[in-house]
Amino acid sequence: MSELVRASGVSKDFKRGAETIHVLEALDLAVGQGEFLALMGPSGSGKSTLLNLIGGLDRPSSGTIEVGGRRIDDLSNRQLAGWRARHVGFVFQFYNLLPMLTAARNVELPLLLTPLSKSERRQQVETALGIVGLTERTKHYPRQLSGGEQQRVGIARAIASDPNLILADEPTGDLDRKSGDEVLDILQTLSSQHGKTIIMVTHDPLAADRADRTLHLDKGRLIEGHTA
Repeated sequence: MSELVRASGVSKDFKRGAETIHVLEALDLAVGQGEFLALMGPSGSGKSTLLNLIGGLDRPSSGTIEVGGRRIDDLSNRQLAGWRARHVGFVFQFYNLLPMLTAARNVELPLLLTPLSKSERRQQVETALGIVGLTERTKHYPRQLSGGEQQRVGIARAIASDPNLILADEPTGDLDRKSGDEVLDILQTLSSQHGKTIIMVTHDPLAADRADRTLHLDKGRLIEGHTA
């Protein structure tokens, strides 16, 4: 398995008044192309911080992060925005859908940052909604969808630009078990059949069991979990 993500010696500190909070300390991580990785750990252990660093939403205090062989920690803000639009899809716990837009328009949003034509955007939206099983719900608004359906729209939005990396922060945290299982089925399919690399933060051991590998974060350090 070729490597897609590599974090080397990554530390992240935050200032709280005169105090320095060490969230991540000299962390090393390698994630393979097409791997489904689960990150677990107590609240405040740095899971979401690590996800944000890998996704280029934040920068490490020290260390380097490479995705697809390219260092992202030294890119400018503008370069990072363009890189994220092409290479990373984000899935959030509370869906982050815009209520005034239909499912299709929500999925199209990240594509507006790309040079795709309107017809190309429409095709990619249709493909993404088809993958998550919502072809018949394209014109529905979030309020007309169940929580599970809204999260599937969120996944379709994440994959609409055909990124090679999907970062999911507690994607089943607001769902019942049946809806959560449907979301996890889709994530597994994206990894095993579409070759997407998925890094998922979760508190749920049953969700983590769906991943190929589980790592635990504790006090800013990674501890090996299990391999599926």
